[in-house]
Amino acid sequence: MKPELASLIDGISVNMNQTGMNTINIVLAFVMFGVALGIRPAIFLDVLKKPKSVILGICCQMILLPALTFILAVLMKDWISPMMGLGMILVASCPGGNISNFISSLSKANTELSVSLTAFSTAAAMFTTPANFAFWGGLYLRYATKISTELPELHIEFWEVFKTVVILLGIPLALGILCSHYLPQIADKLKKPLQYISIVFFIVMVVLAFSQNIDAFMKCIKYIFLVVLIHNLLALTIGFSVGTLFKTPVKDRRTLTIETGIQNSGLGLVLLLGTGIFTGFPPHGGMLVITAWWGIWHIISGLAVAFFFNRSKKV
Repeated sequence: MKPELASLIDGISVNMNQTGMNTINIVLAFVMFGVALGIRPAIFLDVLKKPKSVILGICCQMILLPALTFILAVLMKDWISPMMGLGMILVASCPGGNISNFISSLSKANTELSVSLTAFSTAAAMFTTPANFAFWGGLYLRYATKISTELPELHIEFWEVFKTVVILLGIPLALGILCSHYLPQIADKLKKPLQYISIVFFIVMVVLAFSQNIDAFMKCIKYIFLVVLIHNLLALTIGFSVGTLFKTPVKDRRTLTIETGIQNSGLGLVLLLGTGIFTGFPPHGGMLVITAWWGIWHIISGLAVAFFFNRSKKV
């Protein structure tokens, strides 16, 4: 990777005051509350009746994707900056995206399995996101500091990430599940509007992130597009390959593909923009552009996968 391009990408920055950070955190809390409205407590019990596909999905999302993303980032060392590699690991550490249920329904996949995996990955993200990011991100940083003398020694604070994720996900998730259980009619009315808000929220965050860096972003978009494309193809391949290897039903295989390929990169953006976790890092525009473009691209790739699945009866 040319040093001037790496410098351009990593130099992209967003100046966010405390009011802006608080606003982003509050809006994300409402978005996660909306995601939880579609989760019924009975889902967790129903899964125990047919656990195979759920266990495979959890392994794909929480174990294989972060681990193989680390390997991919190492293999792409000549094509990406360390901050871009860390952005890939951050995305891989996030739970499944909240549009995966919609994509699954378009794909004629197992929607019930999709909802179950979204519920499990989102609930578990309070622990798995900080754990995976701290472990694989820390491992990658130790590797990156050995090959780059210009990169200062950095540390990922596990407890800071854990505390932030619990506040952003745990509390809204618990309130949403309680609302869906005790106030199902209100939950049904709020669910769709909050889903639309989540999409608008992500777009606003992306515009906010790059409005002051539009020239730099446009110069590197083709390059970022290729990196995210390769990473997303890896995620989709993991889900499809595991489903095929373990001979799951066609509908379950489609769901595993979609759930692994669509990540809640909005959470990653909030961790970057709405918290002070990364203030000790050097300019981390590489993390920012990877995470932001992932959120846009996985919608496009998800719709493309849905179109492919609808055209094929065997896959």
